[in-house]
Amino acid sequence: MALLQVNHLCISFSADGVTTKAVNDISFSVAAGETVAIVGESGSGKSVTSMSLLQLLPQSATTSGELLFSPGGAPSINLATATEKQLRAIRGKDIAMIFQEPMTSLNPVFTCGAQVMEAIQLHQGADKATARALSIALFTKVKLPNPEQLMKRYPHEISGGQKQRVMIAMAMCCNPALLIADEPTTALDVTVQRTILELIRELQQQNQMGVIFITHDLGVVADIADKIIVLYKGDIAEQGDAATVLHHPQHPYTKALLACRPAIHPKGKRLPVVSDFLDTGHTAPVVHSHNAGLPHAESTTPLLAVENVHVHYPTRQKGAARFFKAIDGVSLTVQQGEVLGLVGESGCGKTTLGRAILQLAPVTAGRILLGGEDIATIKGSALRQTRQNLQIVFQDPYGSLNPRISIGSAILEPLQVHGTGGNAREQRERVMALLEKVNLQSSHYHRYPHQFSGGQRQRICIARALALNPSFLVFDESVSALDVSVQAQVLNLINDLKAEFGFTAIFISHDLSVVRYLCNRIVVMQKGKIVETGEAEQICTHPQNEYTRSLIEAIPGKMLLNS
Repeated sequence: MALLQVNHLCISFSADGVTTKAVNDISFSVAAGETVAIVGESGSGKSVTSMSLLQLLPQSATTSGELLFSPGGAPSINLATATEKQLRAIRGKDIAMIFQEPMTSLNPVFTCGAQVMEAIQLHQGADKATARALSIALFTKVKLPNPEQLMKRYPHEISGGQKQRVMIAMAMCCNPALLIADEPTTALDVTVQRTILELIRELQQQNQMGVIFITHDLGVVADIADKIIVLYKGDIAEQGDAATVLHHPQHPYTKALLACRPAIHPKGKRLPVVSDFLDTGHTAPVVHSHNAGLPHAESTTPLLAVENVHVHYPTRQKGAARFFKAIDGVSLTVQQGEVLGLVGESGCGKTTLGRAILQLAPVTAGRILLGGEDIATIKGSALRQTRQNLQIVFQDPYGSLNPRISIGSAILEPLQVHGTGGNAREQRERVMALLEKVNLQSSHYHRYPHQFSGGQRQRICIARALALNPSFLVFDESVSALDVSVQAQVLNLINDLKAEFGFTAIFISHDLSVVRYLCNRIVVMQKGKIVETGEAEQICTHPQNEYTRSLIEAIPGKMLLNS
């Protein structure tokens, strides 16, 4: 008997008298001890399918089909018709879920430790001291730094990757029979990602845990999956054992997903996208050279110069005032027209440095020169004018969008604040054009953030950052939440816009294959310091620092790359 048997699952949503099918009559099973990977483009129905298993869909959803769950060989229960009392007993205990966006899944008014302890006390009946000890042990297992101190921190006080690890610890705390992992390693750097995957595999072997692993990272799929289900617009395009699907794909859509990966394409070549396969039926589309290429900047004067910058945050340890050094004496330059890659583990200071450049984090010491002007000291209207040319795409798309205004209004807002883009009609037309450029529809203008998938929300944020035609952009993990096909579209878009507008950028990412494809140079950070700088190809093929070598070695999917 299967641990989970999904039979003829259909899911649709109704809004404004219009019904949209999200999942169309899919069936699959998950055995105890088996890892089933569900892959597909953003909006293909992956997350909706997983949410339906725990009946977490909104009231506007209509579902049909059977969701038969049988932990430990017990008589099966149909999750689709289970009572709320039955579901409460199952959620978090027998079936645990790692959600895609940790910032919106964690309660901002409780500490990280309190939230994990609550789950342990609720489902295991443990006392407070036992729950605390188990929580610290789990934080240690998922490689969180200073677990005892992190127990006291709130979600906003830790990095995106650290928040994701807190979510993973919470999901693992009751040794569930079935783990649903919705993009669990998206926000994690490669070394922590490897640790988490090994931890999931270890717990799976110990407890014969079934795993549904939702991801867009085919390298991760190649390393962990026993079976793969490829979803396309709510339908199963292809399913089978992992080796067969990855090495001998039958459906054009599966072939497209494998071909879109930047790791297998040289710098400056336009990445193929899904439409190249599905519209023409070709299995190997011709990939033309990109118009812009990635020429090295010839100017000897950098557009941006970061000089011995420090960012310190006050903290208290045993009653004494201390300072946490998020950035500890960092210096770097970015030439006009260059894309500089910034890589390193979660918590190394990448995002803090990006925010400091935009004056969104206070600089304790040092200078940040943009065109020769120290922007770390400007304020008021001058700072507003500078920010028109400095834009950022944040790591957490849902957290950076206002849930109470439509996405069209969110993109329009920068144009209105800075009084640019023409009259109201011209501004609105620009917003609609930007939506089309990031592969959304102009008809989406009046929709709200919660009506989009995680990847679609990230594209909305990219459109908003581009609204003012900035000369300098900071991309903070801007493609980490995107599946490979949409990632290819966005990377092509970044190259197109770079060719058209000639902007300069810092590209923060934990995905070294993306950084290698997009960037001229790479800066490697560790614990608030720069440990290595060099040409992108040199860093990725001949790293000099031991830490950089560990990042390269941890990249998943080497078997897939070499096939």
